[in-house]
Amino acid sequence: MEGKRVLRVETRRKDLRFPFPKNFNQRVEGAKLTRLGRRAKYLVGELSNGEALIMHLGMTGRFTVFGKQKGNFHHAAGEDEKHDHVVFEMSGGARVVFNDARRFGFMDLWPVDDLENYAPFAGMGPEPISNEFSGAYLAEAFAGKKAPVKAALLDQNVVAGLGNIYVCEALFRSGISPKKLAGSIRRDRLETLAVEVRKVIEEAIVAGGSTISDFKQADGELGYFQHSFQVYDREGEDCVVCAKPVKRLVQSGRSTFWCAGCQR
Repeated sequence: MEGKRVLRVETRRKDLRFPFPKNFNQRVEGAKLTRLGRRAKYLVGELSNGEALIMHLGMTGRFTVFGKQKGNFHHAAGEDEKHDHVVFEMSGGARVVFNDARRFGFMDLWPVDDLENYAPFAGMGPEPISNEFSGAYLAEAFAGKKAPVKAALLDQNVVAGLGNIYVCEALFRSGISPKKLAGSIRRDRLETLAVEVRKVIEEAIVAGGSTISDFKQADGELGYFQHSFQVYDREGEDCVVCAKPVKRLVQSGRSTFWCAGCQR
């Protein structure tokens, strides 16, 4: 899509998670997508008309370049076209389809030169692979926090875009219990945690992400980082380090997988 003009937009319903912005199709059609970037879990497409096309996948959303071969899911997921909600026809012939079975994703428009004031971005923490993210930063962000470190890392005001899978994996690699209070963790352990967060994210990018039930890349290929999980989704299985069974608990409504023998 980057560098191409949006020839036509087809919205097949009035809303996704939220209603589409007023005159959404007309505001996007005819504009060139000059740059496609990201902020946390949001895709940000800068348009030549001065607006930004902001897109979020939610839980089950995905973009597919029409006509590419599909892969096989770790868990079976349908290809029902009734969940194809938005279609972008691009110059150059690409047809990009947004499919979202649960409709937790959404699309919005906002002035490019005012993105820092877009509500979800205001107060958002640094990217986990940016220079701003470090043990020193975590020490400052966690100071006085009585929330468990797992919940603190999922807080988008602390770290932008760090998801449940990668928090579980990074805490395991760091040897830090997900139940430990964020404000009580020593600085040296936070330095280790920051390094492991970065490593997990970088390894997942190289592997193409994690395909559990829905995720696919735009060409239909799956992610493969799920084959490298050390604790996530391994409840009851032997820990890869100490052989004790991996445990699961629920924190802030999300499943946490961890090893009581390795994580203190």
